Amino acid sequence: MTDSHSGFQATEPQGPTSEWEGSARELTVVYPEALPAQAIPLRRGLVLGRSPDTDVACIFHSTISRRHARVETGLGGILCLQDLSSRNGTRINGERHDSPAPLTVQALVRLGDVLAVVDETSSGSFGEDPVLPGASPKMARLRGLVERAAPDPASVLIIGETGTGKERLAKEIHRRSGRGGPFVALSCAELSPQLIESQLFGHERGAFTGASAAQPGLFVAAHGGTLFLDELGELPLDLQPKLLRVLQEGEVRPLGSVNGRKVDVRVVAATNRDLPVQVEAEQFRRDLYARLSLWELRLPPLRERRQDILAWVSVLLGAWNRERGAEAALTFQADAAERILLHSWLDNLRGLDRMVHRLASMDVPRPISLRSLLEAMPELLGPPPPDRAQASLPPLAPAVRQSDVIPARARPSREELLQVYAASGGSVRATAKHFGRDRRQIYRWLESFGIPREPEQD
Repeated sequence: MTDSHSGFQATEPQGPTSEWEGSARELTVVYPEALPAQAIPLRRGLVLGRSPDTDVACIFHSTISRRHARVETGLGGILCLQDLSSRNGTRINGERHDSPAPLTVQALVRLGDVLAVVDETSSGSFGEDPVLPGASPKMARLRGLVERAAPDPASVLIIGETGTGKERLAKEIHRRSGRGGPFVALSCAELSPQLIESQLFGHERGAFTGASAAQPGLFVAAHGGTLFLDELGELPLDLQPKLLRVLQEGEVRPLGSVNGRKVDVRVVAATNRDLPVQVEAEQFRRDLYARLSLWELRLPPLRERRQDILAWVSVLLGAWNRERGAEAALTFQADAAERILLHSWLDNLRGLDRMVHRLASMDVPRPISLRSLLEAMPELLGPPPPDRAQASLPPLAPAVRQSDVIPARARPSREELLQVYAASGGSVRATAKHFGRDRRQIYRWLESFGIPREPEQD
């Protein structure tokens, strides 16, 4: 696999791979910008470095040693990265490692001043899409789904955390749909139940106090186009049958009217709630959920697609410049870029947009240093919050210290158990401490998953 523009060349070693390796990992170079995002397939025995040798994935950068680090197989077949006494060191998730460190999904690898992200192998292409940018497998899959869903008249449900860009995606679906009518949006969380009903379905004059004139409603306004219902999980339960009827019959009846009106509207809805849970709790109608989720698109948070973050910085900076007629540029030193990629971004694109605004407005030397970055964004100073960030960032060696006091956790997946066990150096005691379980339970888990024990480590 070669790419003359990226400075990357790799020849994959031959040989059997373990079951864990069969899940197929790749390393995507995301920094510096002079090295375009390229996927390096990770296999046991592969060396990362500047050497042109056939067993080396060549990354041509002055801060990388000729033979910088090697991919090895750890306990249970988990892929690890071993530094080869490189000049500038190897860091994973901000921590320098001289011994083998697990290459878990979304781990940030730093080789000298080159930053790369570990992920599952993607069958898609690297995206230059200005609306849905990113090289991550999750974004590649999403782009494929959008391409198929957009021209289909069926309803679409977009699921994603706050700030992931759900309305942006809805507008892109409308743009690609070929529908000539308008894109009309309503947030179900911003209005009272009566106002939502009036806004959606319209009303006749005198239908309620203050209704001095008839209003057609947003379904009529969106005729021939797309109606975007944001915060769908906030839609009052008593209005859900009326929405379901419009979806089924294609007819809307305003408040205070006995007559219906035919409408041709494609509905795209979005939520940050777990609607199946709401369905089971009888807080959301099962039939409406089934009708709206004919296409279900999940927008992953930034912390689950680190390799896309710098691409989003470029997109948001472009928008910032267009709004102001400016030509601001944002480039970063390696330490600053690493800090940006390691941040959990719990408010997702909103937080990233805030950073772009602050940095683009600052009169500081480029490339931006870590000090300038932290002056503009002091929230990047501390470690990621322990809740959602830790749920997506796999624990490495620092997470399994003997002194940690962690409450009991549910049965882990095989991969999670492997990476914690490997990070602890094969210590059942430390693994039990991490999961808040008795050592005998760890022995049972290891046996049930077929993971070989290393009793001498305990």
